[in-house]
Amino acid sequence: MQNNTTNQTFDAGQSAATPIISLIIPVYNEIDVLPLLFERVRKVMQQVNLPYEMVMVDDGSKDASSQYLIEQAQNDECVKALILSRNFGKEAALSAGLEHACGEAIIVLDADLQNPPELIPDMLQKWRDGADIVAMKRRSRQGESRAKQLGSYFYYRIMNRITGPMRIPEDTGDFRLMSRRSLDSLNRLPERNRYMKGLFAWVGYPTHVMEYDVADRAAGQTKWNYFNLFGLAFEGITSFSIAPLRAMVILGLITALLGGIFGFWIVFKTLAFGNDLDGYPSIIAMITFLGGVQLLSIGVLGEYVGKTYFEAKQRPLFIIQDVVQKIVKKSSNTSATPTKGTPVNVTTD
Repeated sequence: MQNNTTNQTFDAGQSAATPIISLIIPVYNEIDVLPLLFERVRKVMQQVNLPYEMVMVDDGSKDASSQYLIEQAQNDECVKALILSRNFGKEAALSAGLEHACGEAIIVLDADLQNPPELIPDMLQKWRDGADIVAMKRRSRQGESRAKQLGSYFYYRIMNRITGPMRIPEDTGDFRLMSRRSLDSLNRLPERNRYMKGLFAWVGYPTHVMEYDVADRAAGQTKWNYFNLFGLAFEGITSFSIAPLRAMVILGLITALLGGIFGFWIVFKTLAFGNDLDGYPSIIAMITFLGGVQLLSIGVLGEYVGKTYFEAKQRPLFIIQDVVQKIVKKSSNTSATPTKGTPVNVTTD
């Protein structure tokens, strides 16, 4: 799913342990919160005391986020910075991070710290107890409007009614832990139109749901307005269900039935009472209604055709511009003092 990328590696003289935990964190214009994010995550991971990596994916940020991530990756072997060539969207950025995760337990976090890193030890314990996926369910949502909370509440319940046997844990987001085998299954899915919450649920595997309180943003502004959230919701529905198409069929049948009843009434009225030329407002109303139904049906059908169009073109989901990571190796001379090597640029396909 990626084209040519530039990998920058930095030798530091001694071997780093293979990561057991991979933290996937997409970033878009989050320079205000990144220093606090690294501080809190590092503090938690020191307590966990297991080899880990932070896979930081910069999704074409316009601020200094990418440069900050590069600096962190150059100075900390636990940080891997993936710099995308432009903004591809959160779903693509998250997919990029998941493809580059090396750990046995993979945890997805938001950069805004609304997903508290302090919950990572509890998530790891559930993983040790046998859960392949630990989905984090929102118990409370600080800083969100009542309309947004209600919209989220009804959306998940509607989704689970129309997607058949697959169920998305209600009131969950991308914040979750995945085992290596569940991630390998997810990475085999080839589609370009990706609704990650649905894909997480689609792969199955034993899932444990943990509740948590969503914190307010630590800094910066949200990138998700109501229009973007509606688009994401519609993407989820059309990616995992053909219910909108069936709804259009049912609406068409109901419209045809009502039209037939109305036509029968017109004939009966004309035969029984004569034609008094009434009905101009009702005709206009019917034409407008039927036109709206037709345009709505064409629009829903076009959404599915458009998805097929993008899938058929087989464009990569994302393009990685740079992969920056500090690679540490054992010195061939154990008595020598380790020295930092020079950056090496490697082009891969």
